[in-house]
Amino acid sequence: MDMDTDKLEAVVKRLRRAQGQIGGVIRMIEDGRDCADVITQLAAVSRALDRAGFKIVATSLRQCIADPDGAAAGGAPSEDVLERLFLSLA
Repeated sequence: MDMDTDKLEAVVKRLRRAQGQIGGVIRMIEDGRDCADVITQLAAVSRALDRAGFKIVATSLRQCIADPDGAAAGGAPSEDVLERLFLSLA
């Protein structure tokens, strides 16, 4: 299924922010920063990535609801596929 890129702009922004955070975590490790600070930043990156994944799954679900015929014609992932994707993030 082709995802509506306009609806996923927020996801792209979140992923770009996470990309920057990962670079920051790498610099923190290279600079010998405190373990607690590094873990705090890693947790923030992890949450950002999880939210991005959930948003992508939610967008797919909305598209399936809006166009159930598209889902039946093979244009969208099945309910089982979406459920597996959702659970893989949990």
